[in-house]
Amino acid sequence: MTAPHQASPAGATRKLPPGALKAYIASLTGTSLEYYDFAIYSVASALVFPKIFFPNNDEFVGLLLSFSTFAVGYLARPIGGIVFGRLGDRIGRKNVLVITLLLIGAATVLIGALPDYSVIGVAAPTILVLLRLAQGIGVGGEWGGAVLLSSEFGTASKRGFWSSAAQIGPPAGNLMANGVLAVLAATLSNADFLAWGWRVAFLASAVLVVFGLLIRLKLEETPVFKAIKAHGEQPKAPIKEVFTKEPRALVSAALSRICPDVLYSLFTVFVAVYATRELGMTTGNVLGAILIGSAFQLALIPAAGALTDRFNRRLVYGIAAAGTAVYIPLFFLMVQGRSVLLLTVGVVIGLAFHAFMYGPQAAYITEQFPARLRYAGSSLAYTLAGVVGGAIAPLVFTALYAATGNWYVIAAYLLASSVVTIVGLAIGRDPHTDEEERLLQDARA
Repeated sequence: MTAPHQASPAGATRKLPPGALKAYIASLTGTSLEYYDFAIYSVASALVFPKIFFPNNDEFVGLLLSFSTFAVGYLARPIGGIVFGRLGDRIGRKNVLVITLLLIGAATVLIGALPDYSVIGVAAPTILVLLRLAQGIGVGGEWGGAVLLSSEFGTASKRGFWSSAAQIGPPAGNLMANGVLAVLAATLSNADFLAWGWRVAFLASAVLVVFGLLIRLKLEETPVFKAIKAHGEQPKAPIKEVFTKEPRALVSAALSRICPDVLYSLFTVFVAVYATRELGMTTGNVLGAILIGSAFQLALIPAAGALTDRFNRRLVYGIAAAGTAVYIPLFFLMVQGRSVLLLTVGVVIGLAFHAFMYGPQAAYITEQFPARLRYAGSSLAYTLAGVVGGAIAPLVFTALYAATGNWYVIAAYLLASSVVTIVGLAIGRDPHTDEEERLLQDARA
């Protein structure tokens, strides 16, 4: 797990690969826009939805119900991973990415226009769940394609950096979402924000999706998929092949996601509840802390990806996972004094630990699978792990805290997730680029 990556020949990767920069921007902007949609739902599920879609319940029950709709988005991701993962390995990356963008954008706009419980009763939360389902299916098919879009236009020896484009999307989207919600919360009364202000953030995604589509429609297919197609090596049943021929890779890639998912849910969803309800801080205080932490991630994620191109990817990833387990108790001790400054510093550090796992995550997951099965394998690992990672994390946090009234059990939960991720990394493999280089050389010949 500690062997260094093989160094590239001097100057071999200094020249920018054709189309790489354009693909990097397309991957970054597309996932940023889609995760803007997903992130505003995450924040709204903690601060808005319990009051307008589940108003007749006990406070904690309403919160649990709201987080259940949040979890539906994760539970739906494997559907997107299966459907779009298969298509991505069969017909290519580009067309699939256009479909996923449209699906998430349409669902988000409709959520923004959805009447609340006081208007249409139980139909409101029912439709909310269905639209969240559509969001989750879209994200489940989006991630694998966005990663391959940037990494397959880039050089294999720099996969950590090139793949990080898609990883910047979630904090960038989270930054935009929290920024919009923070402005709305600061300029509107609480009554107006709950009545209509939150809807502005959802409806605004229509403009962002149009912008993303203009970029993606101008892209070409990736060189690696073109080479696979030229050789006639597209798999007929990629999902079946992943389960039958690559089970160890699938398990390793899936387990590697658990700790980052749980950690991200803690600092972008549950912290909003804990700080406002238990520490007495304002919504603006919490959103501001998340905003600053996300801004730091914009630089830390590609830096972490690039770092693992120079040093062993699994080692860097594993150190960050172990550091997470140590840090969480320190974070909760820091914020007990109810200092907004310490809350902000604590969130920034927590999201920095996340960045050093999340930055190299895309490269690590994709390099577990052969090129012809990358979309399906990566999508399955990403989405299946999300079900037992990010999907249930807010529910578990809320239930544990409601039952015990202390943060020790939450720290223990993060410790367990760190151990799971380290086990996944231990059974994984370091990158092998021979197959990809052969495909590209044969295609050029």
